[in-house]
Amino acid sequence: MSETLLSVGIDIGTSTTQLILSELSIENMASVFTIPRVSITDKKVIFKSDIIFTPILENNLIDSDSIKAFVEQQYKRAGITKSDIQTGAVIITGETVRKENAQTVAKALSGFAGDFVVATAGPDLESIIAGKGAGTYSYSESQHTTAVNLDIGGGTTNLAVFNDGDIEDTACFDIGGRLIKVDTNEIICYISPKVREIIKREALDIHLDEKINLKELNKLLDIFVQVLENSIGLGEKNPYFDLLITNKPLSTNLQIKCISFSGGVADGITKESLQDPFEYGDIGLLLGKKISGSLLMTALKVIPTVETIRATVVGAGSHTTDVSGSTITYKEDILPLKNIPILQLSKDDESTYNCGNLGDIIQEKVKWFMVDGEVQIIGLGVEGVHSPSFKFIQDLAKEIIKGLDLLIKEKLPLVIIVKEDMAKALGHSLYTHLPKDYPFVCIDSVHVRNGDYIDIGKPIAEGSVLPVVIKTLVFN
Repeated sequence: MSETLLSVGIDIGTSTTQLILSELSIENMASVFTIPRVSITDKKVIFKSDIIFTPILENNLIDSDSIKAFVEQQYKRAGITKSDIQTGAVIITGETVRKENAQTVAKALSGFAGDFVVATAGPDLESIIAGKGAGTYSYSESQHTTAVNLDIGGGTTNLAVFNDGDIEDTACFDIGGRLIKVDTNEIICYISPKVREIIKREALDIHLDEKINLKELNKLLDIFVQVLENSIGLGEKNPYFDLLITNKPLSTNLQIKCISFSGGVADGITKESLQDPFEYGDIGLLLGKKISGSLLMTALKVIPTVETIRATVVGAGSHTTDVSGSTITYKEDILPLKNIPILQLSKDDESTYNCGNLGDIIQEKVKWFMVDGEVQIIGLGVEGVHSPSFKFIQDLAKEIIKGLDLLIKEKLPLVIIVKEDMAKALGHSLYTHLPKDYPFVCIDSVHVRNGDYIDIGKPIAEGSVLPVVIKTLVFN
């Protein structure tokens, strides 16, 4: 049986905020006598909002009242009410995620619909979401290749490297189109702190409240582009490379073969001529133009991008599965859990379990989900093996506990999702090695991917079954 869901995607970025309404067609693909497995069979964008500049208050916080008013206005334009919406996603990205009230705004907005996926994305998670939305993730999977997406927005450039459909690594740099803003007379009205530092060190003739000097700006853009080239291992290291790192550079040893671009600045890369280089009141178009003549365009294969201005989330689809009671382990008092982001390990990651490296790999990847240095609950997705040995189970449990040490220190519940049928044994082993009565849930026969979110309900059928909903972000 097929039905449709009305889904909303709200994207609050450094520069712009927009809203998209989509109709998702879902269908139960399982037979009458098996557990429900609902899949998205079609998606259709039915309304695109105006794109507005993200409203920021004088104290540098996100103006949540203005965003709520904007959302209400767009609902009215689309002829719907919030009660019509059944699912959706709020993504807060770029510089805005660093605002002190980002979490408050996300929670306030989630009141506009029922089961929102609320992702206050840190730079790493934002890189993954943008790379998926740009189509780079799918390209790497279908072409069995290694590809990087550069999502160049207003405040940051987010990099995600995908290898054959697995997320290999992420990085973020403070390079974007709105690091310098100008008014309609090309008078500079804003310069970001790191850019001020570069201007000072290079003695560039670029000053607040003065007309922008194109010749001097060109020198600054050269620095930005060289750092972006360095970010994927090209060219001689620029002296400002370390200054412009947001959180960390790429550390992959894989050879990156393909590159794609998304974000607002990507539009400037493909523009033939710039009639008004400051059309948007910033340096984004000129940065895009500078990239178009760089090593980024010639050293790697440039692949087409599905979406540039924003790798837009159009909502969240879901498929539901009942999990067999004979293969689960859980502490009931932590349930239900909602909107837990998934960290799915790659096959290459899991192959290191017997070398003692898996724990270190998990520790690094847990940091993808940190916001302002704070760790949050994640669902760790593990492939596992068919008919595992006792030693395999023991070793895997120890590596998982080592890898999730940051969560354990904060006494956050552990959520382990295993694809193979081994959660009962793994759960017992985790129980043995974790602190006494530590809260955790270990389930299996569930297939999750990076970028998914999971809900786990309270036990049903006398505790023998846990209802699970996996929510997958859907991209335009």
